[in-house]
Amino acid sequence: MLIVQKYGGTSVGSIDKIQAVANKVAACRAQGNQVVVVVSAMSGVTNNLTAMAFELQKEPSPREMDMLLSTGEQTTIALLSMALQSIGCPARSYTGGQVRILTDSAHTKARIQDIDEEKILNDLDQGEVVVVAGFQGVDEKGNITTLGRGGSDTTAVALAAALKADECQIYTDVDGVYTTDPRVVENARRLDRITFEEMLEMASLGAKVLQIRSVEFASKYNVPLRVLSSFEDGPGTLIGSEDESMMEMPLISGIAFTRDEAKLSVVGVPDVPGMAYKVFGPISDANIEVDVIVQNIGADNTNDITFTVQKKDADAASKLLESIANDMGARGIEVDDKVSKVSLVGVGMRSHAGIASRMFEALSQESINIQLITTSEIKISVIIEEKLLESAVRALHVAFELDQQSE
Repeated sequence: MLIVQKYGGTSVGSIDKIQAVANKVAACRAQGNQVVVVVSAMSGVTNNLTAMAFELQKEPSPREMDMLLSTGEQTTIALLSMALQSIGCPARSYTGGQVRILTDSAHTKARIQDIDEEKILNDLDQGEVVVVAGFQGVDEKGNITTLGRGGSDTTAVALAAALKADECQIYTDVDGVYTTDPRVVENARRLDRITFEEMLEMASLGAKVLQIRSVEFASKYNVPLRVLSSFEDGPGTLIGSEDESMMEMPLISGIAFTRDEAKLSVVGVPDVPGMAYKVFGPISDANIEVDVIVQNIGADNTNDITFTVQKKDADAASKLLESIANDMGARGIEVDDKVSKVSLVGVGMRSHAGIASRMFEALSQESINIQLITTSEIKISVIIEEKLLESAVRALHVAFELDQQSE
Protein backbone atom coordinates (compact mmCIF):
# COMPACT_ATOMS: atom_id res chain seq x y z
CA MET A 1 0.00 0.00 0.00
CA LEU A 2 1.00 3.60 -0.54
CA ILE A 3 0.29 5.56 2.63
CA VAL A 4 0.62 9.29 3.32
CA GLN A 5 1.08 10.09 7.01
CA LYS A 6 0.81 13.56 8.52
CA TYR A 7 2.18 14.57 11.92
CA GLY A 8 1.27 17.91 13.49
CA GLY A 9 3.32 20.21 15.68
CA THR A 10 2.61 18.48 19.00
CA SER A 11 3.58 15.12 17.46
CA VAL A 12 7.05 16.44 16.50
CA GLY A 13 7.44 18.91 19.37
CA SER A 14 10.76 17.54 20.68
CA ILE A 15 13.65 15.31 19.64
CA ASP A 16 12.15 12.44 21.65
CA LYS A 17 8.82 12.86 19.87
CA ILE A 18 10.53 13.04 16.47
CA GLN A 19 12.33 9.77 17.27
CA ALA A 20 8.98 8.22 18.26
CA VAL A 21 7.47 9.35 14.93
CA ALA A 22 10.47 7.87 13.09
CA ASN A 23 9.79 4.52 14.78
CA LYS A 24 6.13 4.64 13.72
CA VAL A 25 7.08 5.48 10.13
CA ALA A 26 9.75 2.78 9.96
CA ALA A 27 7.31 0.19 11.34
CA CYS A 28 4.78 1.12 8.65
CA ARG A 29 7.45 0.73 5.95
CA ALA A 30 8.58 -2.59 7.44
CA GLN A 31 5.05 -3.91 6.83
CA GLY A 32 5.72 -3.54 3.10
CA ASN A 33 4.12 -0.13 2.60
CA GLN A 34 5.47 2.81 0.65
CA VAL A 35 5.35 5.81 2.99
CA VAL A 36 5.24 9.57 2.42
CA VAL A 37 5.35 11.68 5.57
CA VAL A 38 4.10 15.27 5.85
CA VAL A 39 5.11 17.23 8.94
CA SER A 40 4.30 20.56 10.53
CA ALA A 41 6.73 22.83 12.35
CA MET A 42 7.56 21.79 15.91
CA SER A 43 4.92 23.09 18.33
CA GLY A 44 5.53 26.70 19.30
CA VAL A 45 7.95 27.45 16.46
CA THR A 46 5.45 29.16 14.15
CA ASN A 47 4.18 31.35 17.01
CA ASN A 48 7.74 32.34 17.95
CA LEU A 49 8.61 33.23 14.38
CA THR A 50 5.42 35.27 14.05
CA ALA A 51 6.16 37.14 17.28
CA MET A 52 9.65 38.06 16.04
CA ALA A 53 8.21 39.36 12.77
CA PHE A 54 5.76 41.63 14.62
CA GLU A 55 8.56 42.99 16.79
CA LEU A 56 10.11 44.35 13.62
CA GLN A 57 7.00 45.45 11.68
CA LYS A 58 3.43 46.23 12.63
CA GLU A 59 2.28 44.79 9.30
CA PRO A 60 4.94 42.38 8.00
CA SER A 61 5.03 41.75 4.26
CA PRO A 62 2.97 38.61 3.42
CA ARG A 63 5.74 37.45 1.09
CA GLU A 64 8.37 37.73 3.81
CA MET A 65 6.06 36.08 6.35
CA ASP A 66 5.83 33.08 4.03
CA MET A 67 9.61 33.04 3.65
CA LEU A 68 9.96 33.15 7.45
CA LEU A 69 7.26 30.70 8.52
CA SER A 70 8.24 28.05 5.96
CA THR A 71 11.53 27.56 7.81
CA GLY A 72 9.70 25.85 10.68
CA GLU A 73 8.71 22.88 8.53
CA GLN A 74 12.13 22.80 6.86
CA THR A 75 13.70 22.18 10.26
CA THR A 76 11.31 19.32 11.03
CA ILE A 77 11.71 17.46 7.74
CA ALA A 78 15.51 17.45 8.09
CA LEU A 79 15.38 16.24 11.70
CA LEU A 80 12.84 13.50 10.95
CA SER A 81 14.86 12.31 7.95
CA MET A 82 17.95 12.13 10.17
CA ALA A 83 15.99 10.21 12.81
CA LEU A 84 14.81 7.70 10.18
CA GLN A 85 18.31 7.25 8.78
CA SER A 86 19.67 6.69 12.28
CA ILE A 87 17.47 3.60 12.69
CA GLY A 88 18.35 2.20 9.29
CA CYS A 89 15.36 3.51 7.36
CA PRO A 90 16.38 5.33 4.14
CA ALA A 91 14.68 8.73 3.92
CA ARG A 92 14.84 11.92 1.90
CA SER A 93 13.35 15.30 2.77
CA TYR A 94 11.82 17.89 0.46
CA THR A 95 10.41 21.37 0.92
CA GLY A 96 7.13 22.14 -0.82
CA GLY A 97 9.05 24.00 -3.52
CA GLN A 98 11.42 21.08 -4.14
CA VAL A 99 8.53 18.68 -4.65
CA ARG A 100 6.96 21.46 -6.67
CA ILE A 101 3.68 21.85 -4.94
CA LEU A 102 2.52 24.62 -7.25
CA THR A 103 0.17 27.19 -5.74
CA ASP A 104 -1.33 30.52 -6.67
CA SER A 105 0.40 33.68 -5.42
CA ALA A 106 -1.92 34.50 -2.52
CA HIS A 107 0.72 34.73 0.20
CA THR A 108 -0.24 33.35 3.64
CA LYS A 109 -3.39 31.71 2.18
CA ALA A 110 -2.29 30.11 -1.08
CA ARG A 111 -4.28 27.40 -2.86
CA ILE A 112 -2.68 24.32 -4.38
CA GLN A 113 -2.97 24.16 -8.16
CA ASP A 114 -0.78 21.20 -9.13
CA ILE A 115 1.73 18.72 -7.69
CA ASP A 116 4.63 17.13 -9.56
CA GLU A 117 4.67 13.63 -8.09
CA GLU A 118 7.58 12.29 -10.20
CA LYS A 119 10.37 12.84 -7.63
CA ILE A 120 8.37 11.26 -4.85
CA LEU A 121 7.40 8.20 -6.90
CA ASN A 122 11.01 7.68 -7.99
CA ASP A 123 12.23 7.82 -4.38
CA LEU A 124 9.48 5.45 -3.23
CA ASP A 125 10.49 2.99 -5.96
CA GLN A 126 14.04 3.16 -4.56
CA GLY A 127 12.70 2.07 -1.18
CA GLU A 128 13.01 5.46 0.52
CA VAL A 129 10.60 7.17 2.86
CA VAL A 130 9.83 10.63 1.49
CA VAL A 131 9.44 13.42 4.07
CA VAL A 132 7.68 16.55 2.80
CA ALA A 133 7.23 19.91 4.47
CA GLY A 134 3.56 20.63 5.08
CA PHE A 135 1.86 24.03 4.89
CA GLN A 136 3.95 25.32 1.98
CA GLY A 137 4.39 25.43 -1.77
CA VAL A 138 5.78 27.64 -4.47
CA ASP A 139 4.14 29.91 -7.06
CA GLU A 140 4.97 30.14 -10.77
CA LYS A 141 7.62 32.82 -10.08
CA GLY A 142 9.39 30.63 -7.53
CA ASN A 143 8.16 32.52 -4.45
CA ILE A 144 7.61 30.40 -1.36
CA THR A 145 3.95 30.41 -0.35
CA THR A 146 2.09 29.05 2.67
CA LEU A 147 -1.36 27.52 2.71
CA GLY A 148 -2.87 29.13 5.79
CA ARG A 149 -4.61 27.49 8.72
CA GLY A 150 -4.66 23.69 8.54
CA GLY A 151 -2.17 23.85 5.69
CA SER A 152 -0.25 20.71 6.64
CA ASP A 153 -3.43 18.61 6.59
CA THR A 154 -4.18 20.06 3.16
CA THR A 155 -0.67 19.23 1.93
CA ALA A 156 -1.05 15.62 3.10
CA VAL A 157 -4.45 15.15 1.45
CA ALA A 158 -3.30 16.82 -1.78
CA LEU A 159 -0.23 14.57 -1.96
CA ALA A 160 -2.38 11.51 -1.27
CA ALA A 161 -4.67 12.53 -4.13
CA ALA A 162 -1.78 13.20 -6.54
CA LEU A 163 -0.04 9.92 -5.65
CA LYS A 164 -3.32 7.94 -5.64
CA ALA A 165 -2.49 6.78 -2.13
CA ASP A 166 -4.50 4.01 -0.52
CA GLU A 167 -4.96 6.03 2.65
CA CYS A 168 -4.06 9.39 4.18
CA GLN A 169 -3.40 9.05 7.91
CA ILE A 170 -3.66 12.20 10.04
CA TYR A 171 -1.85 11.74 13.36
CA THR A 172 -3.02 14.10 16.11
CA ASP A 173 -3.22 14.31 19.90
CA VAL A 174 -6.58 12.46 19.90
CA ASP A 175 -7.20 8.86 18.85
CA GLY A 176 -10.09 9.49 16.47
CA VAL A 177 -13.40 11.25 15.95
CA TYR A 178 -15.82 10.94 18.86
CA THR A 179 -19.61 11.01 19.09
CA THR A 180 -19.14 14.32 20.93
CA ASP A 181 -16.52 16.08 23.04
CA PRO A 182 -15.40 13.62 25.79
CA ARG A 183 -14.78 16.59 28.07
CA VAL A 184 -18.53 17.21 28.10
CA VAL A 185 -19.81 13.62 27.88
CA GLU A 186 -17.61 11.21 29.79
CA ASN A 187 -18.79 8.14 27.87
CA ALA A 188 -18.50 9.68 24.42
CA ARG A 189 -17.43 6.94 22.01
CA ARG A 190 -14.78 6.89 19.33
CA LEU A 191 -16.38 6.29 15.93
CA ASP A 192 -15.01 3.46 13.83
CA ARG A 193 -15.90 5.34 10.65
CA ILE A 194 -17.76 8.41 9.43
CA THR A 195 -18.57 9.85 6.02
CA PHE A 196 -16.89 12.87 4.46
CA GLU A 197 -20.23 14.66 4.54
CA GLU A 198 -20.72 14.02 8.24
CA MET A 199 -17.15 15.06 9.04
CA LEU A 200 -17.62 18.31 7.10
CA GLU A 201 -20.75 19.08 9.08
CA MET A 202 -19.06 18.17 12.38
CA ALA A 203 -16.02 20.33 11.56
CA SER A 204 -18.13 23.30 10.47
CA LEU A 205 -20.26 22.99 13.62
CA GLY A 206 -17.40 23.13 16.09
CA ALA A 207 -15.56 19.78 16.09
CA LYS A 208 -11.85 20.64 15.97
CA VAL A 209 -10.32 17.28 14.95
CA LEU A 210 -9.76 18.19 11.28
CA GLN A 211 -9.74 21.39 9.27
CA ILE A 212 -12.70 21.76 6.90
CA ARG A 213 -10.44 22.52 3.95
CA SER A 214 -8.58 19.20 4.14
CA VAL A 215 -11.84 17.22 4.44
CA GLU A 216 -13.25 19.05 1.41
CA PHE A 217 -10.12 18.16 -0.55
CA ALA A 218 -10.32 14.50 0.53
CA SER A 219 -14.00 14.32 -0.40
CA LYS A 220 -13.41 15.90 -3.82
CA TYR A 221 -10.69 13.39 -4.72
CA ASN A 222 -12.14 10.50 -2.69
CA VAL A 223 -9.03 10.07 -0.54
CA PRO A 224 -9.76 7.86 2.51
CA LEU A 225 -8.71 9.72 5.67
CA ARG A 226 -7.87 8.06 8.97
CA VAL A 227 -7.50 10.05 12.21
CA LEU A 228 -5.03 8.41 14.59
CA SER A 229 -3.18 9.23 17.80
CA SER A 230 0.53 10.00 17.68
CA PHE A 231 0.93 8.83 21.24
CA GLU A 232 -1.02 5.56 21.51
CA ASP A 233 -1.78 2.68 19.17
CA GLY A 234 -5.30 2.08 17.88
CA PRO A 235 -7.43 1.84 14.72
CA GLY A 236 -8.53 5.49 14.80
CA THR A 237 -11.49 6.70 12.76
CA LEU A 238 -11.80 6.17 9.00
CA ILE A 239 -13.41 9.01 7.04
CA GLY A 240 -14.61 8.01 3.59
CA SER A 241 -17.37 8.11 1.02
CA GLU A 242 -20.88 6.89 1.74
CA ASP A 243 -20.50 3.51 0.03
CA GLU A 244 -22.16 0.16 0.64
CA SER A 245 -19.94 -0.56 3.63
CA MET A 246 -21.48 2.42 5.40
CA MET A 247 -25.10 1.56 4.68
CA GLU A 248 -25.66 0.17 8.19
CA MET A 249 -24.26 3.22 9.96
CA PRO A 250 -26.28 4.66 12.87
CA LEU A 251 -28.94 7.32 12.35
CA ILE A 252 -26.84 9.87 14.24
CA SER A 253 -23.06 9.78 14.14
CA GLY A 254 -22.32 12.65 16.45
CA ILE A 255 -23.29 15.77 18.35
CA ALA A 256 -21.38 18.96 17.59
CA PHE A 257 -21.69 22.21 19.45
CA THR A 258 -20.28 25.70 19.67
CA ARG A 259 -20.42 28.21 22.50
CA ASP A 260 -19.26 31.00 20.20
CA GLU A 261 -22.70 32.30 19.17
CA ALA A 262 -24.68 35.50 19.47
CA LYS A 263 -28.28 36.08 18.39
CA LEU A 264 -29.49 39.35 16.87
CA SER A 265 -33.05 40.32 15.97
CA VAL A 266 -34.36 43.22 13.95
CA VAL A 267 -37.89 43.66 15.30
CA GLY A 268 -40.88 45.12 13.48
CA VAL A 269 -39.46 45.27 9.96
CA PRO A 270 -42.05 46.39 7.36
CA ASP A 271 -43.24 43.47 5.26
CA VAL A 272 -42.12 44.82 1.89
CA PRO A 273 -39.59 43.52 -0.67
CA GLY A 274 -35.91 44.31 -0.12
CA MET A 275 -35.89 44.42 3.68
CA ALA A 276 -33.81 41.27 4.10
CA TYR A 277 -31.17 42.70 1.78
CA LYS A 278 -31.10 45.94 3.78
CA VAL A 279 -30.29 43.85 6.86
CA PHE A 280 -27.80 41.41 5.40
CA GLY A 281 -26.15 43.60 2.75
CA PRO A 282 -24.22 45.73 5.28
CA ILE A 283 -23.47 42.62 7.38
CA SER A 284 -21.93 40.94 4.34
CA ASP A 285 -20.00 44.06 3.36
CA ALA A 286 -18.48 44.07 6.87
CA ASN A 287 -17.29 40.48 6.27
CA ILE A 288 -19.39 39.18 9.16
CA GLU A 289 -20.40 35.56 8.71
CA VAL A 290 -24.07 34.80 9.35
CA ASP A 291 -25.18 31.35 10.48
CA VAL A 292 -28.82 30.60 11.38
CA ILE A 293 -31.50 32.88 9.86
CA VAL A 294 -35.21 32.92 10.78
CA GLN A 295 -37.87 35.39 9.62
CA ASN A 296 -41.29 35.57 11.27
CA ILE A 297 -44.32 37.49 9.99
CA GLY A 298 -46.36 39.14 12.76
CA ALA A 299 -50.07 39.92 12.88
CA ASP A 300 -49.38 43.60 12.21
CA ASN A 301 -47.78 42.87 8.81
CA THR A 302 -44.26 43.38 10.10
CA ASN A 303 -41.40 40.88 10.24
CA ASP A 304 -38.88 39.95 12.88
CA ILE A 305 -35.58 38.96 11.26
CA THR A 306 -33.39 36.92 13.60
CA PHE A 307 -29.94 35.51 12.89
CA THR A 308 -26.77 34.35 14.61
CA VAL A 309 -23.14 35.39 14.20
CA GLN A 310 -19.92 34.54 16.00
CA LYS A 311 -19.84 36.14 19.43
CA LYS A 312 -16.78 38.23 18.54
CA ASP A 313 -18.79 39.86 15.71
CA ALA A 314 -21.87 40.67 17.79
CA ASP A 315 -20.92 44.25 18.70
CA ALA A 316 -19.99 45.19 15.14
CA ALA A 317 -23.17 43.61 13.75
CA SER A 318 -25.31 45.35 16.39
CA LYS A 319 -23.85 48.77 15.56
CA LEU A 320 -24.50 48.22 11.86
CA LEU A 321 -28.11 47.25 12.54
CA GLU A 322 -28.70 50.21 14.82
CA SER A 323 -27.53 52.56 12.08
CA ILE A 324 -30.00 51.15 9.53
CA ALA A 325 -32.98 50.22 11.76
CA ASN A 326 -34.57 53.68 11.64
CA ASP A 327 -34.13 53.93 7.87
CA MET A 328 -35.93 50.62 7.52
CA GLY A 329 -38.77 51.65 9.79
CA ALA A 330 -37.99 48.81 12.22
CA ARG A 331 -39.03 49.07 15.87
CA GLY A 332 -35.65 48.11 17.27
CA ILE A 333 -32.72 45.75 17.72
CA GLU A 334 -32.33 42.92 20.23
CA VAL A 335 -28.98 41.23 21.01
CA ASP A 336 -28.34 38.10 23.07
CA ASP A 337 -24.74 36.90 23.36
CA LYS A 338 -25.56 34.16 25.89
CA VAL A 339 -26.61 31.49 23.39
CA SER A 340 -25.04 28.32 22.01
CA LYS A 341 -25.66 25.98 19.10
CA VAL A 342 -26.12 22.21 19.41
CA SER A 343 -26.31 20.02 16.31
CA LEU A 344 -27.14 16.40 15.51
CA VAL A 345 -25.26 15.03 12.50
CA GLY A 346 -25.92 11.78 10.65
CA VAL A 347 -26.47 10.46 7.13
CA GLY A 348 -29.26 8.31 8.57
CA MET A 349 -31.50 11.39 8.64
CA ARG A 350 -31.98 11.04 4.89
CA SER A 351 -34.00 7.86 5.23
CA HIS A 352 -35.50 7.96 8.72
CA ALA A 353 -38.32 10.12 10.01
CA GLY A 354 -38.83 11.26 13.58
CA ILE A 355 -35.31 12.34 14.46
CA ALA A 356 -36.29 15.98 14.95
CA SER A 357 -39.19 15.13 17.24
CA ARG A 358 -36.96 12.78 19.23
CA MET A 359 -34.42 15.58 19.62
CA PHE A 360 -37.04 18.10 20.71
CA GLU A 361 -38.55 15.63 23.19
CA ALA A 362 -35.15 15.00 24.80
CA LEU A 363 -34.57 18.74 25.20
CA SER A 364 -38.06 19.39 26.55
CA GLN A 365 -37.58 16.73 29.22
CA GLU A 366 -34.58 18.75 30.43
CA SER A 367 -36.69 21.97 30.34
CA ILE A 368 -34.43 23.37 27.61
CA ASN A 369 -36.14 25.97 25.44
CA ILE A 370 -35.31 26.01 21.73
CA GLN A 371 -34.91 29.53 20.37
CA LEU A 372 -34.07 28.83 16.72
CA ILE A 373 -33.97 25.72 14.51
CA THR A 374 -32.15 25.09 11.24
CA THR A 375 -31.79 21.89 9.25
CA SER A 376 -29.98 20.37 6.30
CA GLU A 377 -30.24 16.92 4.77
CA ILE A 378 -28.01 15.37 7.45
CA LYS A 379 -28.07 17.94 10.25
CA ILE A 380 -30.44 19.52 12.77
CA SER A 381 -29.15 22.51 14.75
CA VAL A 382 -30.85 24.39 17.57
CA ILE A 383 -29.96 27.61 19.35
CA ILE A 384 -30.39 27.43 23.13
CA GLU A 385 -29.27 29.27 26.27
CA GLU A 386 -25.51 29.00 26.71
CA LYS A 387 -25.76 27.84 30.33
CA LEU A 388 -27.82 24.81 29.22
CA LEU A 389 -25.41 23.65 26.52
CA GLU A 390 -23.73 20.79 28.36
CA SER A 391 -27.04 19.50 29.74
CA ALA A 392 -28.41 19.47 26.19
CA VAL A 393 -25.44 17.58 24.77
CA ARG A 394 -25.59 14.94 27.51
CA ALA A 395 -29.37 14.52 27.13
CA LEU A 396 -29.10 14.05 23.37
CA HIS A 397 -26.19 11.63 23.72
CA VAL A 398 -28.40 9.43 25.91
CA ALA A 399 -31.54 9.89 23.81
CA PHE A 400 -29.80 8.68 20.66
CA GLU A 401 -27.89 5.92 22.50
CA LEU A 402 -24.58 7.12 21.11
CA ASP A 403 -22.65 5.45 23.91
CA GLN A 404 -24.25 2.05 23.24
CA GLN A 405 -23.79 1.48 19.51
CA SER A 406 -21.29 -1.27 18.86
CA GLU A 407 -18.39 -0.71 16.49
